[in-house]
Amino acid sequence: MISVVGIGADGWAGLGEAARAAIREADTVVGSARQLDLLPAGVAAERRCWPSPIDPLVDELAAGLPGTVCVLASGDPMLHGIGATLARRVGPDRLAVHPHPSAFSLACARLGWPAAETALVSAVGRPAEGLALALAPGRRIVAYAAGAQGAARLAALVCERGYGPSRFVVLEQLGGPAERIVESTAGAFNGTPVDPLHAVALECRAAPGTVPLSRAPGLPDGAYDSDGQLSKRAVRAVTLAALGPRPGELLWDVGAGSGSIAIEWLRVEPSARAVAIEPDPSRAARIAVNASRLGVPALEVREGRAPAALEGLEAPGAIFIGGGLTADGVLDRCWAALRPGGRLVANAVTLEGERALQAARAARGGDLLRLAVSHAEPLGSFEAWRPHLPVVQWSAVR
Repeated sequence: MISVVGIGADGWAGLGEAARAAIREADTVVGSARQLDLLPAGVAAERRCWPSPIDPLVDELAAGLPGTVCVLASGDPMLHGIGATLARRVGPDRLAVHPHPSAFSLACARLGWPAAETALVSAVGRPAEGLALALAPGRRIVAYAAGAQGAARLAALVCERGYGPSRFVVLEQLGGPAERIVESTAGAFNGTPVDPLHAVALECRAAPGTVPLSRAPGLPDGAYDSDGQLSKRAVRAVTLAALGPRPGELLWDVGAGSGSIAIEWLRVEPSARAVAIEPDPSRAARIAVNASRLGVPALEVREGRAPAALEGLEAPGAIFIGGGLTADGVLDRCWAALRPGGRLVANAVTLEGERALQAARAARGGDLLRLAVSHAEPLGSFEAWRPHLPVVQWSAVR
C-alpha cells in the first residue's frame, strides 16, 4: 500500500491527523525537496527526493519498494499530480490518498469565483501553450505555473493570443504564511520573477480586433497557417461530426496537410489523442506550429507516407484519410487497424479518389455524401456564387 499525502504551503500544520500518521509510520517518504523540508525533524523515514525525470522512481514505486511508503503531493494529489499518475500505474486498490485543498480551490476561494464555473489548466510538466485552448471572452481560468518565470511565460502567451487586457492575478504560496496576491493585466504584467510556488488566475478579455475561437468544429480557415492543403471550414465541420470525438480516443489523421482535422478533434474533446501523419517535411513542421498556436500542443506529428508510416502506432478509435487515399494499401491498412466499433472517414476531390470510395462502400458498407459548397463573392459590381471543388465523403463503422 502506498499512502499519498497532499501537503500545502502551510506544511505540517495544515495536515490532518490521518495524513500525519501516514507520514510518521512510513519507512520511506518520497517528495520534492521543498515538500520534504516541510516535515518536522522527528519524522524518521528515509527521505527520497524526486529525480528529473521522475519516471525511474515511479517505476520503483509501481514495482513495490520495501516497507511502507508515503508519497507527498502538492495540494489535491488526484487533481493534477502524482496521485493520478500512481493510480494509473498501480491501481486505486494500492493507494490510500489523503487530499489537501488544492491551489485551484484556494485561488477560487480568494477571488470569490465559483469553482464549477472556472477552468483549470496546468502548465506544470506540460507545454504552456495548452492554455490557449481555454482562452475565451468572459472565461475565468486558474492556471498552474512552474518556476519563477512561470507567470511571465503565461502572460506573454495570453498577449500573443490577443487577450492582453485580461485580468491577471498571481497567487503565491497559497495557504501558507508567505501568501501573496499581486494583480494586474496580462499586458501590464512586468515579468518580475515570482515565488516558484504560484498559480495564475485569469479573467479573459479580448483585445480589439481579436477574433475569439470556438471549440466547435469548423474554425475559420484563417486560423491555420497553410500552403493550401487545408480542409475548408464547412467540410471540416461535417467531417468532425462524422468522426464523433470521444473521451480518451485516438485519431489517426492520415495525409494531414495542415493538421486541421486532428487539431479540431483535440479541441472538441481535450481528453482525446491524435497522431497526424504527413509525408511532406514542411507541412509536418507547419502542423506542429498550428497545434501549438491553437492550444493542442500534445498532437503527435509523424513524418512519413502511409501505409508504411502507420507501422507501430496504437490501434485507433477513429481514422480520417485526407491525403494519399489512392495510394496502394492505404484504405485496407487503415480499415484493418481500426478498433471494433471504430469510425473511418475519408474525403476525396478527384475522380480517382471518388472511385476508391465507391469501391470501399461496395465492399464494406457505410455512407457516401457529396458536399458542394459555394460562397458569395464579388463579380464586377455584383455578387455571384463561387463554387468550391465538390467533396465526396465516405464514412463507415467497423
